[in-house]
Amino acid sequence: MKGVLQIKGASGREKKAPKELESVLNQYFGYSGFRGKQLEAIEAVLSGRDCFCLMPTGGGKSMCYQVPALVKTGIVLVISPLIALMENQVASLKNKGIPAEFLSSTQASHTKQRIHEDLDTGNPSLKLLYVTPELVATSGFMAKLKKLYNRGLLGLVAIDEAHCISTWGHDFRPSYRKLSSLRKQFPDIPLLALTATAVPKVQKDVISSLCLQNPVILRASFNRPNIFYEVRYKDLLDDVYSDISNLLKSSGNACSIIYCLERAACDDLSMHLSQQGVSSAAYHAGLNSKVRSSVLDDWLSSRTQVVVATVAFGMGIDRQDVRIVCHFNLPKSMESFYQESGRAGRDQRPSRSVLYYGLDDRRRMEFILRNPKINKAQPSSSSNELSEKALADFSQIVDYCESSSCRRKKIIESFGEKVQPTLCQRSCDACKHPNLVSSRLEELRRVPNCRFNKISPVFQSSVKPAHLDTEFWNREDEASISAEDISDSDDGNEVVSNIAISKVPAKAGLDAKFKALERAENAYYQGKGQTKQQGGGLADKKSISQTLRDACRKRLLDALGQAKLRLGNIPCDDEASATHLETECFKKYEKVGKTFYNSQIAATVRWLSSATSSQMHDRLHAVIDQTKDDGASGSPDIVPESPPASPKIVGTKPGETSNYEADVKPQHICKLGKRGHSDVSTEGAAASTGNMELPSIPTGNMVLPAIPTFREFLSQKGRDRAKSYSNSQPSGIRRKSSGQVDKEETSKRMKS
Repeated sequence: MKGVLQIKGASGREKKAPKELESVLNQYFGYSGFRGKQLEAIEAVLSGRDCFCLMPTGGGKSMCYQVPALVKTGIVLVISPLIALMENQVASLKNKGIPAEFLSSTQASHTKQRIHEDLDTGNPSLKLLYVTPELVATSGFMAKLKKLYNRGLLGLVAIDEAHCISTWGHDFRPSYRKLSSLRKQFPDIPLLALTATAVPKVQKDVISSLCLQNPVILRASFNRPNIFYEVRYKDLLDDVYSDISNLLKSSGNACSIIYCLERAACDDLSMHLSQQGVSSAAYHAGLNSKVRSSVLDDWLSSRTQVVVATVAFGMGIDRQDVRIVCHFNLPKSMESFYQESGRAGRDQRPSRSVLYYGLDDRRRMEFILRNPKINKAQPSSSSNELSEKALADFSQIVDYCESSSCRRKKIIESFGEKVQPTLCQRSCDACKHPNLVSSRLEELRRVPNCRFNKISPVFQSSVKPAHLDTEFWNREDEASISAEDISDSDDGNEVVSNIAISKVPAKAGLDAKFKALERAENAYYQGKGQTKQQGGGLADKKSISQTLRDACRKRLLDALGQAKLRLGNIPCDDEASATHLETECFKKYEKVGKTFYNSQIAATVRWLSSATSSQMHDRLHAVIDQTKDDGASGSPDIVPESPPASPKIVGTKPGETSNYEADVKPQHICKLGKRGHSDVSTEGAAASTGNMELPSIPTGNMVLPAIPTFREFLSQKGRDRAKSYSNSQPSGIRRKSSGQVDKEETSKRMKS
């Protein structure tokens, strides 16, 4: 292990010569010289001044606080938004012989205790300590920092991803707002704010919110000359998945990242790529921390070529050789797109950014941004203001995709930087192949329902799609994930798959909405001069295949296993429960297609990861009760006597339920007879699973009634018929005996 430099001096101001700093840079990090604004930022904080540093992704922001940590006395506190980011940087620093640690809720108690004991010593061995903004906001940790400060052991506070503090930023995180107290608590400690994406308004907001005092403001150019920018149009492709697969295969084994809006899309696309022979894995907050760490380790060590992830992936991860970054869905702003695409080519070698633009994706994102508080009936004025700002930001992305002008110019100018006309040098598709891009845009204009170069009021804020219980509408499930795990919601919100559904009244039922979707689909084919049966396979792409259902059932089965480990042994059969949950999802969205189905599966998986025991019992009570009955019987299931005919009763039409099938229900449903006929019927419907065989019915200790003789049967029928006739007579009228009736009829005939 390399020895840490022992430099004497005050914690606030320590002047170092550039040559000395370059020597440290070369000794520990292997670089021969500083890049961009790195040296200026380091000199600013060493002189005791606050600094705001705006550097593009891959610009080496971490050097601005890691080098000072090696030449300053005391500890450099680094506030970072992601645990994965902290783990990655700490591991890298330790490999270089630099004492560094991080504190988070994921660590074992003995590890935390060891770190705190080191901080309490008179001469801590740590040089860098990474923490989350949530931890800094706690009174206990703030007291620890004050002790370090009073002993002269707090040398610098670095705030990474500083744009998260601004409500105008693309990645606002409320816990960052509490960092404004740092200046008051530590008045003479330099604060270093670092970000890769911040428009001028966000820059001012960050400086003001952190109370930076006369800061040194450093801005590097946003130009990434080694990245080739390209837009591909989903509506003009036969198969988007195949196009991505071919793109990755043509690049050999190039390290790649694909960003998706939905977790379900991550899983689906990763599965497709694996089937096509591309080494890939999904990464999103729906996976537990161990799985995410495993995926990250495999990718960093090149055992996995492609990570299909949601937008939280890649922040601060030190992988220099990413060659391709794809966006499967539209980003919500130019800032998001720039930061994510900028994770390609951090080693300054040629790389690619490919954005897949789809008209449906655009409509979805418009809806999301117009309804930021989908669960609130009365959005506040501030919410409306932020929504309008978000729509304005999104319009820049739409213009980027729907324009034939230079992509690079649009990116850089969106951050307020002036661009020379000759800057691009044919390093984007619009400049390299202008005629091809123009022809594709003309073809895109002819796509039905295409609204070009304008964010139109497609949806109204009053629309409340409460029936769409998918992962996109369920934002509350993010609360089950630790706030330290991820900087913000890593998914977008699912919306209707076709614009026509917005024209259906809000009170309309699901059937009406499904019919609207079918009408829109038929209109689509008519616009292309095709019939639905000749629709080029689009209907097949939307259909829910049996293979997909089996994969989703396996996914639910795995989630159930994890839920049992978390909650203890829940008395239910895993296979039956997974089938029950998958069937719920399938029945709900089989008419709409696999997009909504995948989303509902993902929402169910996340529900399993956070549901309580009582919630599990409520939703799976049918399966649990049946399992309990099976266990009580202690013998194979006994099916009660049934008519000789098989379940497929002769005379029933396809899709109909025979009387036999309707009458046969598990015993635990029969016990609920006192609740009323409607309740029993509902549960019976919920227990059925399409064309699957009916489950055997456990009898437990139930005593079956004796079978009556034929004479007893006829006698009972007669009694039932007489009783039925008696009940049908009007009240207050006494029923006459049959003999009296005969006498009256005879008397009438004689008189006549």
